[in-house]
Amino acid sequence: MMKKKVAIIGGGQIAENVHVAHYKTRDELEIVAVCGVNEESVKSFAERNGIPNYYTDAAEMYSIEKPDIVSVCTPNLFHFENVMQALENDCDVFCEKPPAIKADDARVMYETAIAKGKVLAYDFHHRFADDVTILKEKVDEGMLGDIYFVKVKALRRNGIPGWGSFTNKEIQGGGPLIDLGIHMLDAALYILGYPNIKKVTAKMFQKIGNKKSEGSFGKWDPTKFGVEDSLFSHIELENGSLLQLETSFALNIKEKSEMNVEFCGDQAGAIMFPAEIYTDEKGELVSLLKRETADSDRHSKSMSAFVNRCLGKNVMLADGKQGYAIQQLVEAIYQSAEKGESVTL
Repeated sequence: MMKKKVAIIGGGQIAENVHVAHYKTRDELEIVAVCGVNEESVKSFAERNGIPNYYTDAAEMYSIEKPDIVSVCTPNLFHFENVMQALENDCDVFCEKPPAIKADDARVMYETAIAKGKVLAYDFHHRFADDVTILKEKVDEGMLGDIYFVKVKALRRNGIPGWGSFTNKEIQGGGPLIDLGIHMLDAALYILGYPNIKKVTAKMFQKIGNKKSEGSFGKWDPTKFGVEDSLFSHIELENGSLLQLETSFALNIKEKSEMNVEFCGDQAGAIMFPAEIYTDEKGELVSLLKRETADSDRHSKSMSAFVNRCLGKNVMLADGKQGYAIQQLVEAIYQSAEKGESVTL
């Protein structure tokens, strides 16, 4: 079988430690090129990872290499143009989250992938954990009954990234919501079957990142801190259920980090990591399912699912349609927080 040719767009940590690392484990694939804006950096990336060719011009790369698969690992602002260019060159595309900065861009990406008959997937890797697979199965079986309240947490006490462009609103589109919260929202919505959203109400704050300059993820310039450092939202579903979202880069909480989702149904409750299902009988907590440790092998399972779909296997993906849906939600949350009023979807 002829190997599929893979190209990497963007030469950062996620490209090297996740995308390239996984592609190298697949005998069906061959990484032929990496493309980035800085020649010295992209050349070094290629040499470190044994990639034969490097480019600073994506059009030239597509013309010469003609890849079958493209990974987009650029800052958020450039996701749209890079995904569209890959699709227009008849490539299957795996893009880091978020899909884009604007919901309309995510819609165009989704529609283009459908029209081209190409795979478009996003690296919402938490949904690929065994814990999520187990909970999804039990929820679909009805073990929790009617789930009417969900609490989504993606919190850091002082974890503002001191590298890259994470504090630049123009390039990133926002702070913890679009970087962290979107991950846990996707996992929660996936378990619920990606239900329709009715209305969102949100409030965001910039209270710490513009004052402090160092945390557990390095140093940053507080005078250039342009994103929210915490955001809170109520999300009403069309079926009457409620999601409560809490997300932060910096927030004076006790725990260093909280990344989890809690589900409350009329028959039982559950927590995502590690997966646990429980109920109450006469005032006593009864465990119905309990994993001792959470599955940490999420990135590779997300990557594997994408590659398998490219090879023709019918596997679950965080696809273009769901990418568009969650981008609409994120955009509405930011709009509500900025306007100070609820936003109806």
